[in-house]
Amino acid sequence: MKLSRNQHSIASSCRLSGRGYWTAKEVDVVMHPAPVNTGITLVRSDLPGQPSCPAHVSQRTDAQLRTNVACGSAEFEMIEHLMAALYAMEIDNCVVEISGKELPGLDGSSKPYIDALAGAGLVIQAGERRRLVIDQVITLHEGSSWISASPVPTGVSHFGYQLVFDQEGEISNQCYGFPCTPTRFSRDVAPARTFVTESQAKSLHARGVAKHVSYQDLLVFGDDGPIENEVRFKNECARHKALDLVGDLALVGVELVGKFISYRGGHRLNGRMAKALHELATLSRSRDQVSSFCDRRRAA
Repeated sequence: MKLSRNQHSIASSCRLSGRGYWTAKEVDVVMHPAPVNTGITLVRSDLPGQPSCPAHVSQRTDAQLRTNVACGSAEFEMIEHLMAALYAMEIDNCVVEISGKELPGLDGSSKPYIDALAGAGLVIQAGERRRLVIDQVITLHEGSSWISASPVPTGVSHFGYQLVFDQEGEISNQCYGFPCTPTRFSRDVAPARTFVTESQAKSLHARGVAKHVSYQDLLVFGDDGPIENEVRFKNECARHKALDLVGDLALVGVELVGKFISYRGGHRLNGRMAKALHELATLSRSRDQVSSFCDRRRAA
């Protein structure tokens, strides 16, 4: 683990509101500036005592089609779009108050978060941001899916996704990769929206889930493409999967420097990689501390 750029927070508070996809409840999200080394802290403003939880892989809980974290009664669902925006915009310290357990679905993308953060402004802080530089290839498999982390020569992280869909005629096979800079993410990735097939939507409705969600709230694909909607990019689905990958790996809690590619992976496989990277970061930090201690002893 090596020290990199200075840490950042937002300059002023910003707010968003909307309904959750899964709970259908109206939720307010307020993002506040935070001191150095706070990290991303999620707060349940609707619960007694306003319990909090770090947005960290160590607090991750298993869930279908989304990424959740929890600390006791402080549960937070579908945090990946928020986390992707914070990570890509290089916001390291932020307290996020949420008036419910599920973050709002908004338009199914990270763009509303990006717009709010851009309006809040950025503050450069005195502390340095820790980074994990990938110096080996790590590959994890799950059935026919896999995810890899490998070294990158440029020093700028690269995220990519290859989508291979089983059902013919609904969503085409597609791929997308990008260097993760604030400009590229904001322009080319943040607007990419959540998507499901028509059959998946019907299955969710049959279980009483997301009945309030309309065809304009996300992309629903039928045999002839999006239903009552249009794609923002030809490969919007792959771009959104890359967005999810950024948000899920942001739970490692450090700046990642490497190339991260997923083939047909989802939140669960992303979570496994985040856990592996966290373990690597912890080991690397321990080595740095030992090296620093030895350097001080020699200097004495």
